[in-house]
Amino acid sequence: MPIAEATLTGVERTFDADEFIVSKTDLKGRITYANRVFLRIADYTEDEVLGQPHSIIRHPHMPRCVFQLLWERIQAGREIFAYVVNAAKNGDHYWVIAHVTASFDGDNKVAGFHSNRRRPSPKQISAIKPIYDALLQEEKRFEDRRAGLAASSALFKQMLENKGVEYDAFVLSL
Repeated sequence: MPIAEATLTGVERTFDADEFIVSKTDLKGRITYANRVFLRIADYTEDEVLGQPHSIIRHPHMPRCVFQLLWERIQAGREIFAYVVNAAKNGDHYWVIAHVTASFDGDNKVAGFHSNRRRPSPKQISAIKPIYDALLQEEKRFEDRRAGLAASSALFKQMLENKGVEYDAFVLSL
């Protein structure tokens, strides 16, 4: 279960620029592999994460529309790059730039998902954070979660259109 808002510490964790956080999931998003960097930064043991939904590290300040876009892309067998703020078990947070891809079986069918994450620069975090804050604020304007998700998705689409860029070009430009 994702971490609750009340348990957030406000403390940011970082990891070395040459380190990668790696995880793999099955088709339902349950963790099947987590490397040592993942375990160290998220403050979990392997036994605690294997078989758990990847959302175990979901930070409550992460806009749901970004995850919706991510899932749409990877379930269709496409890759995606996304900035994500995650939560460690104790309520600390850490930012990543995630590259998420589908993993394919011998029949070229999606069999699971693979994510490599690097540490973004402070400049990249400063650029994405106000956008995510606006998306989250839009999401929270609605009592109905689906309506909030739809509204934040529409806002994100409008933001990209206003900038005159597609999502991939936008993310890679930060």
